[in-house]
Amino acid sequence: MPKCGDLAPEFCLPNQDEAEVCLRDIKGRWIVLYFYPKDNTPGCTTEACDFTAALPEFDALDAVVLGVSPDSPKKHRNFIEKKELGITLLSDESTQMAQEYGVWQLKKMCGKEYMGIVRTTFIIDPKGKIAHVWENVKVKDHAKAVRETLAKLQA
Repeated sequence: MPKCGDLAPEFCLPNQDEAEVCLRDIKGRWIVLYFYPKDNTPGCTTEACDFTAALPEFDALDAVVLGVSPDSPKKHRNFIEKKELGITLLSDESTQMAQEYGVWQLKKMCGKEYMGIVRTTFIIDPKGKIAHVWENVKVKDHAKAVRETLAKLQA
């Protein structure tokens, strides 16, 4: 997993509209890059809605918010429409980006082991370096904590 000060791994993934979003095209801005397991699940919905509600504040900090999961662009589009989300969601169906960011890990639930995304958020600075990392994110108040940390990093 990339640590603070490391260059963020490059990526190019389709968003909910199947338009390619690449790190090289948004460098120069602050990026909130959050990985989540699955669209339309309780925790992931809360997290996406909280980031959407805080978008004006992230915009004021010149930050772009990107959510990443293995769901398809079509599933992302349905999720955005159903929950009236304002954030951009990237489709990492191959899980290559999740692996490069170290968030594709062995998980356990109900005695079963499986590979999946461990909820993780990165702040990437305008030079493309990791400025902050949250691992094993708890959804409650996470968007607020990210916004406050971003403001401190910019101060």
